[in-house]
Amino acid sequence: MNQPPVYVEPSSGELELEERSSLRRVAGLSTELADVTEVEYRQLRLERVVLVGVWTEGSAEQANASLTELARLAETAGSTVLDGLVQRRQRPDPATFVGSGKVAELRDTVLASGADTVICDGELSPGQLRQLEEKLKVKVVDRTALILDIFAQHARSKEGKAQVELAQLSYLLPRLRGWGEALSRQVGGRAAGGVGIGGRGPGETKIELDRRRIHRRMAKLRREIAAMRTVRDTKRGSRRRNEVPGVAIAGYTNAGKSSLLNAITGAGVLVEDALFATLDPTTRRNRTEDGRAYTLTDTVGFVRHLPHQLVEAFRSTLEEVAQADLLVHVVDGADPMPEGQIKAVREVLAEIGEQHGGAMPAELLVINKVDAADDLQLARLRHLLPDAVFVSAHSGVGIDRLRDEIAARLPRPSTELEVLLPYTEGALAARLHEQGQVLAEEHRAQGTWLRVRVSEDLVALVHDFVVSGGPGPDSADVDAAGDVVTELPRGAAR
Repeated sequence: MNQPPVYVEPSSGELELEERSSLRRVAGLSTELADVTEVEYRQLRLERVVLVGVWTEGSAEQANASLTELARLAETAGSTVLDGLVQRRQRPDPATFVGSGKVAELRDTVLASGADTVICDGELSPGQLRQLEEKLKVKVVDRTALILDIFAQHARSKEGKAQVELAQLSYLLPRLRGWGEALSRQVGGRAAGGVGIGGRGPGETKIELDRRRIHRRMAKLRREIAAMRTVRDTKRGSRRRNEVPGVAIAGYTNAGKSSLLNAITGAGVLVEDALFATLDPTTRRNRTEDGRAYTLTDTVGFVRHLPHQLVEAFRSTLEEVAQADLLVHVVDGADPMPEGQIKAVREVLAEIGEQHGGAMPAELLVINKVDAADDLQLARLRHLLPDAVFVSAHSGVGIDRLRDEIAARLPRPSTELEVLLPYTEGALAARLHEQGQVLAEEHRAQGTWLRVRVSEDLVALVHDFVVSGGPGPDSADVDAAGDVVTELPRGAAR
């Protein structure tokens, strides 16, 4: 007899992935800023693109890896990559980013492929942007605008959307353009060449009015983010008061941070093989094998040349990294150049540390995706990073060792006590189990005897129940009064 199929309720991450896939960008769909300004600026309708990069340092392999990453960013944004060009130069051309010969070659490639957009692997100045568009006759977008566009697509929470919009406005402000001299109103009197009456305007150009509107909007967004930051600080302060250690998962984008969070805690958050799939941090509570509670936070991924506008806008989110007790730095072991990922992440972490007085938590390196890496690559990484933990969040290899490593590096409650709680104090006993580390426990006639490690806050609560006597008979399961004895060895799990 055939059994009916068993319905398994999808996780929140699976639902979000399904929703994101059903809303992939279609032709003409844009994540541009709306109702902020009426001036002309670069609308990000990325469909058929050609990539161009400038190789100024490092090896040819590194230059190709950077362009390959740009292609992945473009595909994540919903584009179709048609071609890519790299020019070897000592420094980018100050006028057009690439030299005049490469501009002509790029123009021929655009015409031959039918591309509608050129994406440059770097941040262009407003002048470079304007000159390239005049010569190529298609829209030009730089790496920073591309990353901001991906963030705009993936932001889900109110805080995330506000942070992305603030970063977009910061990038847009110096790149505003008017439609030409017809919008200029800054004329008047004899300075206007004798135009005289009727030639005087309001004293501001249209672009200056738009700049003022953008500054007002940015000020409002900063106030909103500051208010949300207060809420985040309140939650973080509550964990600090209870001495609940915090672990932050950081690393390069698409290194498998969300997958690792799911593997350790079963959180069920969104996992997608795409760059910057996670923007909104997710915090889950977990316990070590010996019963200590801690929080594990999945944070936004980093990338080479991460736009400074994003670091500034996402400051409140990145504080989760700076104020953690332990930093789990996840590296993609299957990437051809994982050392470059580690260097890029540590550069951003150093920038975050400078904003918080230079102090950063201890780092635990985790090499993920070992099931997808070849043996030679893994042998090289084991030699290069002897203290790292090698895991696969997909197959579960090494996850148990990672849990043990996290538990060993977490701070322990500061004070060890022996208490005898009357059976009427069940709520206090539960709180000791929840917020402290129970080393041993007995159920006696007078109440529950516990040997625990607790924070200073809990010491004050249990002060009246502290006893100096130790546990009952070590070898007996039942003592002389018939009370059940549950003696735990130091460090045992409950």
